[in-house]
Amino acid sequence: MLERYEVETFLTLAEELHFGRTAERLTVSTGRVSHIVKKLERRIGAPLFARTSRVVRLTPIGRQLADELAPLVAGMDEAVRRAIDAARGVTGTLRVAFLGEWTAPVLLRAVALFGERHPDCRVEVHEAQLSTTRSGLLDGSTDVLIASYPFDGMATGPALLSEDRMLAVPAGHPLSRERSVSLEVLADHPVVQYPTVTSAEFKRDRTPERTPAGRPVPKGPAGNTFSEMLSLVALGRGVLPVGEHTRRYYPRPDVAYVPIHDAPPIERGPVWLPSNTTTRVREFVRAATDANPR
Repeated sequence: MLERYEVETFLTLAEELHFGRTAERLTVSTGRVSHIVKKLERRIGAPLFARTSRVVRLTPIGRQLADELAPLVAGMDEAVRRAIDAARGVTGTLRVAFLGEWTAPVLLRAVALFGERHPDCRVEVHEAQLSTTRSGLLDGSTDVLIASYPFDGMATGPALLSEDRMLAVPAGHPLSRERSVSLEVLADHPVVQYPTVTSAEFKRDRTPERTPAGRPVPKGPAGNTFSEMLSLVALGRGVLPVGEHTRRYYPRPDVAYVPIHDAPPIERGPVWLPSNTTTRVREFVRAATDANPR
């Protein structure tokens, strides 16, 4: 069996590939790091690192060991955190956010039920912006976000909302007189783009590069906020696929919304950072699901 400090030293060096930085992170001497690594190599019977005066590299055996140990250690840490959470109960502060006004009622119903079940946990609510949804989850300023799927790189809970897709076009545009349109019309008009910070999978879903028939979709300008994107539509700079709730929450005399008859529905629900799957987060997702039956 490896001791915890041995595993920690090995994985840190495998990440840093530098004895000095590893020692600094672990608050030990470089000699201590070197001693632990040599001890591990003797026990395994093969070098784990190839070392020169300038470069430290993992050997194939070292890479294999790092790849297999890292998820095991992460799982152990998560198990301990879950046990601590269970022992303490659901307390502290939970930071939740919603993206888009139509998701606010869903979030507020979830907050109310969660508060009834866990009165010792304080819930902070705020509205997120397109440009900060991912950064907020990554830096911990948001624990759970109610937003659209897909949201790549994040854990997602059960979908709480489902809506048909529509195409936002300038008022008076020839498409505004249609009863419905096909996704194929995207090949005939520039499509307004989401901010650069928006996840790639989400962009492929909302503003695809090709139609279902394989025709290329021309890219229009990008907006920084959803309102700005609709303004670009109103200015005639492009069209934009949206959810049907947009017509209710963003009614504009200069924008028309036309149903897309061959597009799958948009789904929305809880999103959170996988490494932040605490008891608070799990209980909030459960409350959100119970408070918003479909």
